[in-house]
Amino acid sequence: MAEIKADTTTHHQHLNVSEPDISDHKPSKPKRVASLDIFRGLTVSLMILVDDAGGEWPVIGHAPWNGCNLADFVMPFFLFIVGMAIALSLKRIPDQLLAVKRVILRTLKLLFWGLLLQGGFSHDPDKLTYGVDMKEIRWCGILQVTCGLRGKLDPPCNAVGYIDREVLGINHMYPRPAWKRSKACTENSPYAGPFRHDAPSWCHAPFEPEGIVSSISAILSTIIGVHFGHVLIQMKGHPARLKHWIPAGCALLVLGIILHFTHAIPSNKQLYTFSYVCITSGAAALVFSAFYILVDIWGIKYLFLPLEWIGMNAMLVYVMAAEGIFAGFINRWYYEDPHNTLIYWIQKHIFVGVWHSRRVGILLYVLFAEILFWGIVAGILHRLGIYWKL
Repeated sequence: MAEIKADTTTHHQHLNVSEPDISDHKPSKPKRVASLDIFRGLTVSLMILVDDAGGEWPVIGHAPWNGCNLADFVMPFFLFIVGMAIALSLKRIPDQLLAVKRVILRTLKLLFWGLLLQGGFSHDPDKLTYGVDMKEIRWCGILQVTCGLRGKLDPPCNAVGYIDREVLGINHMYPRPAWKRSKACTENSPYAGPFRHDAPSWCHAPFEPEGIVSSISAILSTIIGVHFGHVLIQMKGHPARLKHWIPAGCALLVLGIILHFTHAIPSNKQLYTFSYVCITSGAAALVFSAFYILVDIWGIKYLFLPLEWIGMNAMLVYVMAAEGIFAGFINRWYYEDPHNTLIYWIQKHIFVGVWHSRRVGILLYVLFAEILFWGIVAGILHRLGIYWKL
């Protein structure tokens, strides 16, 4: 599930900006939009969930090729939030040149952190591996195959992979793409497992899900978020905002579903197809609208406090939990055997052992010992006024 880490390393650091509360009555001082913080916290939590429990629950992990599983919504949700945060944070900067400088500086910071985190404990924190070979570093976060002149949307011969192989080189592409869990590659599909004896050569190949062409398509998810942010700023009233958000979200969702099930444009996260953009952006719009109704209109906030705290310190929780930096540090201390660590003991004796099921135990471990734990930590840091921002 390392792909999830790559999915967000280069994008989500935008999310720790302070947004003004755009309400019907102007507040005396700027406040954060609680529903946006909660949505951000939900997205970080989903990332941790799909990253650490996706191996046991394939429906949580990425779809091997076409289709959308839970993990496939994480990246577009982040980009949607990034778009909203851009609109809210830059609206107070009247100087266009200054705004451009801020965007360029933030982009450079994102690239820096994306490359830096590849060399930490984030690879396999339970295996104590460390470091990254610079000859194989992913600049964006295949084995040679024989293809005809006309491209296809299947794994070996699509234009997205071809351009990445030619420009980035196969050594700088993601070595464990989700397609390795497809039926053509393994008999254990949708679980990972040994390759079939007759598996095609592309099953062994790398593929960059955050490559050049797919990143261009991903910009549309951010633009949709920017539009929603402008609606929040310009519309003065809850009904007026919801009249823009909900129909737009439904229209995107329906359009994407039609394109996918008519096979006109299949939904595919790794290719970042147009139908995938529509489905995931529409879902993001509706989820945010639901949080906006529950929190900002109905005032039901305490139920979502852990998510809000995570959303206010998203960078910290992402690096420590989703990137596995904290787990990697803890796993450095073991007794006699490298597997005798505190994390391993908690998983085995408190969760897996009690439920007599590794699948259920790992799921509960991620929910309570990771997501809820970091929600409480983020809440304590919030009370102390400590935030990690770029």
